[in-house]
Amino acid sequence: MTWFPERHARIFCAAVNYAAHRDEMGRGESGPHPMLFLRTPQSLVRAGEPLVKPANSESFDYEGELALVIGTAGRHIPRERALQHVAGWTPFLDGSLRDWQRHTAQFTPGKNFDRSGSIGPELLPAAAFGDYRRHSLSTRVNGETVQHTAIELMLHDVETLIAYISAFTELNPGDVIATGTCGGVGEKRVPQLWLKPGDVVEVEISGMAVLRNPVAAER
Repeated sequence: MTWFPERHARIFCAAVNYAAHRDEMGRGESGPHPMLFLRTPQSLVRAGEPLVKPANSESFDYEGELALVIGTAGRHIPRERALQHVAGWTPFLDGSLRDWQRHTAQFTPGKNFDRSGSIGPELLPAAAFGDYRRHSLSTRVNGETVQHTAIELMLHDVETLIAYISAFTELNPGDVIATGTCGGVGEKRVPQLWLKPGDVVEVEISGMAVLRNPVAAER
C-alpha cells in the first residue's frame, strides 16, 4: 500500500516559493513572509491513481513539489529546531486549475478540485533523506522533463515554513507542508501545456521513489 495522509491531516502549501516560478507568473519581488494556502485531503490521490481532469476547466496545470510530513507536534517552533519535527519527505503534485484559481484573489477553488493533485508513493524517513537542500526536483509529462530545479533555490526554506506556520497553529503529526514549485509550469510554456486525459505526470525528488499518475476525464 502506498503512503497517503490521514483524513484529519492539514495540507499547507507554499506558493511562489522559487524565484523562477515567481518571475514567470509576474508576481514581482517576494515578501518577507511565505505565501500559503491550504489543500484538502479530498483534492489528492495516491501514487498510481488517476488525476481527474474536471469537465468545467481546460486549464489543468502541473506543479511538482517536495513535501514534508510532521512527526512531532509543536507550536512556536524555532528555526534551529524545525527539522527535528519532520518525520519524512515525499513528492507532491499541486495540480492547479488556473482559471478557477484566478476567479478571485484567493487560490482555494483552483487548488482544491477533487482528485486534482497527488502525493507519495512513499514517506522517506528524514534520516534516510538527509539534507533536503542537496536534492533536486523534476516534473515530467509523458516522459518529457518540464520542470527541474535544485531544491536549495527555494526562497523561504523549510525551517522558515515550519517556524512561520507553527507561529499561528500547532503543527501535529501527519500534517503536510508542500514547499512550492519551480519554473516551467504549463500555463507559461509556449505553446501552453495543459494536462489532458491520457497524459502521465511524474514528480521525482532525487533519492526517493517517483510519484507517477495518469490523467483521466471526469465522469
